[in-house]
Parts: sequence; structure tokens; C-alpha cells
Amino acid sequence: MIDIQLTAAELNSKTCEEFVASNQAGGTAIFIGTVRNQTKNKSVLKLEFEAYIPMAKKEMQKIAEQAMQKFDAIKISIHHRVGVLQIGEIPVIIAVSTPHRKAAFEACEFCIDTLKETVPIWKKEFFDDGEVWVAAHP
Repeated sequence: MIDIQLTAAELNSKTCEEFVASNQAGGTAIFIGTVRNQTKNKSVLKLEFEAYIPMAKKEMQKIAEQAMQKFDAIKISIHHRVGVLQIGEIPVIIAVSTPHRKAAFEACEFCIDTLKETVPIWKKEFFDDGEVWVAAHP
């Protein structure tokens, strides 16, 4: 089972954790990305995320399907936020349940790394001295 959301609403890790819960799971891994206050030695004021939503959702679904097969995942939840986010807010949550713990970690890492590489989501960073659009990469 797969749960994909791309929304302007606040994300909740408990929602993702509850979705992936399974009596078949020996491991559950959850990645929670947060807006940090500094990047490249510059103070970040806030971030803005934009997405090409129809394509982004399809790509997120494709990533989850690949992870289901590659890591024998039971359930995967991928939630990403769009809009303006403040320091400490959550732009992305990925939760994965698998029969064994190692696969849960690997599947979660695969999902976030692939999302950053392939999903059409862009990030604008705001600083004291200006702003810049960047790909949603670390």
C-alpha cells in the first residue's frame, strides 16, 4: 500500500507512521526533513517550495512502487509540502515498513534520495540579503 500527498497543509509524522503500521513489519523507518536556519554559511529566514503537482505526484508514486519491489516494503508513505515554510517546519516525511529493519532504512533512504533527484519540486531560499531558487537538494 502506498500513500502519496503533495499539499500546502502542515505535515504530521504520526499520520505517516500510522499509515505504514503493520503486524507484518519487523522494521519501520521514518525520515522527517525540517527547514534549518542556515545553509552554505548563510542564515535562512524561510523557504518556499513549488511543484509541478501532477507530474510530482506521478514521480512520487513511481518512487514508492520501485521501493516496494526493491526492498520488499509492506507500506510506504511519502508526503511533501508546498508553499512558504518557516524555520523548524516540515517540508517532507517518508515512512516505510518492511519485514526487516535494514530494508526499512534502505528503502527510506532510496525514497528521499530519488525524490530529490527526480521529482519536480523546487525550493526558494530566503536570506537577509536576498533570495535564490534552488533544486530541492541538500
